[in-house]
Amino acid sequence: MKRIAVLGAGAMGVGIAQVAAQGGYEVVVRDLQMTLVQRGLTRIFQSLDEAVSRGEMSAEERDNIAARLKGTTDLSDVHDADLVIEAIIENASVKKQVFAELDAHCSEKTILGTNTSSLSISEIASATRTPQRVIGVHFFYPVPEMELVEVVKGLQTSAETVERTLEVTRNMGKRAIVVERDSPGFVVNRIMASMLNEAIWVYGEGLASAEDIDLAIKLETGMAQGPLELADILGLDTLYSVIMALYEDFKDPKYRPHPCFSTMVKSGQLGRKTGQGFYIYK
Repeated sequence: MKRIAVLGAGAMGVGIAQVAAQGGYEVVVRDLQMTLVQRGLTRIFQSLDEAVSRGEMSAEERDNIAARLKGTTDLSDVHDADLVIEAIIENASVKKQVFAELDAHCSEKTILGTNTSSLSISEIASATRTPQRVIGVHFFYPVPEMELVEVVKGLQTSAETVERTLEVTRNMGKRAIVVERDSPGFVVNRIMASMLNEAIWVYGEGLASAEDIDLAIKLETGMAQGPLELADILGLDTLYSVIMALYEDFKDPKYRPHPCFSTMVKSGQLGRKTGQGFYIYK
């Protein structure tokens, strides 16, 4: 395993590309527009500069890492990658289209990974002729700082694909858990979505203010952020999509969103990224 391709130059994609380059891999970042690719690479270079200024790496290490990164808009540039990690929009139809294209472009030895946080690995793999090489590689935001990766088996993912993927995550400096069965939300999002959704129900029923709900949970559990603070950080639209996916797949009322949550998302109050969610941000 020498070369990794990352599809998508957004926050998750560039984070994955950075840790891959830091792990010693040659990395190509691909997006639909070169302006997006360049913006993503600039974000990585800034992150590396900050690491140097904090004394976490030398200037020589930074330069070596940067030299292992390149950008492209041409999907054919990923054909010789040992591992492709897709980190594009969380939409099953779009991902399946991309995986069908990857299946046609890449060597049959190339592992095809998806960074999906909630979609079915098996469904995405169904768009390929070789589903045994398709695997979930779910990183967490911000990627350079978060240690955990969920390595998720699809229905037909091979043992070799799992082992080779685990080796890559170790080289990236991550700790991986293997999710043995393809299930909505995998492990972390399934547990966290339930907790955050319940906190929103408590808020929506007027049992306590957002500040007091968060304070109570932080004092009781030692969490750095309370559930409503965390929801604002994640983005209420993102969280809503995850919760709705769980609700639709499991048909379990515990995943039903409170009406106030739906209203906030529809009105554009999405948390920190829009300046207002459960809290107001200046």
